[in-house]
Amino acid sequence: MADFDPTTHPHRRVNPLTGEHVLVSPHRTKRPWLGQTEPPQQSDLPEYDPKCYLCPGNTRAGGQANEKYEHTMVFENDYAAVLPPPGPAAPPAPHPLLTTEPVEGGCDVLCFHPRHDLTLARLGQADIIRIIDEWSNVYKKRGTQQGINYVQIFENKGAMMGCSNPHPHGQVWSLSAVPSLPATELANLKKYSRSTPPSDAPKGPLGRSCLLCDYVHFEVGVARDEGRVVVQNDHWVALVPWWAIWPFEIMLLPYKRHIPSIVHLTQAEKSAFAEILSQVTIRYDNLFSCSFAYSMGIHQRPTPPASDAIPEDQDEDNVAHLHLHFAPPLLRSASVRKFLVGFELMAEPQRDLTPEQAAARLRILPDVHYLNVQKFADASATEGVDAANS
Repeated sequence: MADFDPTTHPHRRVNPLTGEHVLVSPHRTKRPWLGQTEPPQQSDLPEYDPKCYLCPGNTRAGGQANEKYEHTMVFENDYAAVLPPPGPAAPPAPHPLLTTEPVEGGCDVLCFHPRHDLTLARLGQADIIRIIDEWSNVYKKRGTQQGINYVQIFENKGAMMGCSNPHPHGQVWSLSAVPSLPATELANLKKYSRSTPPSDAPKGPLGRSCLLCDYVHFEVGVARDEGRVVVQNDHWVALVPWWAIWPFEIMLLPYKRHIPSIVHLTQAEKSAFAEILSQVTIRYDNLFSCSFAYSMGIHQRPTPPASDAIPEDQDEDNVAHLHLHFAPPLLRSASVRKFLVGFELMAEPQRDLTPEQAAARLRILPDVHYLNVQKFADASATEGVDAANS
C-alpha cells in the first residue's frame, strides 16, 4: 500500500475555531468542468457614475443625498437588516422548539473611496489606512452604544457575492446578540485558553495560551516549509489556513503579539495592516486577471473595551485574537466558481485544491496589479511568473 500523500489521497481536516471538519479531495482537480460559468466581473467602470447610489453628491435609493466626500464616507444603511431600539417584545413561543428572540441594532455603510472604479486592490496605502481608521471609528461608536453586544465589519466584493453596487464599499452591522459563527469561535478560543498550557508563542490575557497565537506561531516558524503562508510583513501574515473551505481562502492576522481588536493596533501595526491588505487583494486580482470576488470579515472582540475596563492582560474578553477571513468563490478561472451544494450542504464542506497548493499559486504572484500593465510585466518576469497564465 502506498504511503499517505495529502496532495493525492482524500482526508479530513478540522477547524479548531469552529470544531467543524472539511473533506479534502485533491484528486478531483483533474475532473473536467461542464457546469455553470460566471460572467466576467466588470473592470472598465467609470471614475464617476451619475446613477450610482454611493458616488459623491448623488442621491441614494432612500432619497438622501451623499456628501461630496474626498476620502471615505459613512452613513446608516437605508435598508438596514436590524433596526434601532426600542422594538416590540417577542410573542410567546407556540412551542419550545419555535422560539423568537428580538434583535436590535444598526447597520452602517462605509464607502472606501469617492472613485467608482477603484477597489482595495487599486488603492494606495494612505487610502487603506483611512479605511482602517473608519472601521475603528464605527467599531468604537457602535460598540459602546447601549444594548450593542457585537459589531461585525465586512465587505462583499463582486456581483457573484451578492454585492448590489460595484462602488468600493463595505458594511458594519451592530447587534444586540452575538451571531452564531463568532460566538462559536469565541467559545473555542476561551476553551483553548483555559485548557492548554502556555507555549513559547505570544500569550493571551492572564498569561494563558491563545489558539490563534499558537497556530500562527507554528505556521510562520515550524511549518514555514509546508507552504501555507502567502505573504508576511513585520507584523501581519496572510495564509491559507490548514482548514480552509474556499479554494483560495485566506486568513489574515497579526503574529508578533496577541491583539484583541483593531483599536489595540499601534501605528506601525496599522500601517503594516494596510500594506498586507493591499498585497493580498492585488494577488487575488492577479490570480485570474480579473476583479476578484470575495466576502471578507473582521473577527475580534465583540465590542471594544470600556474606558474604565479592567487591565487588558486581566480581561478575559480579550481572549479574541484579531483576524480577517477572506472567502472567495473562484475555483479554476475568472468564470468557474466553487459551490457549496450537495455533500457540502448535507454533510460537511469539501475542497479539491489543497490549502498548500492554493497558497503556492497565490504566493508566486506579483504584488503589482495586473492593470498596471508595464510594471506587472516587469514584476512577472522578475519573479518568474508567466503573466498570461497567472
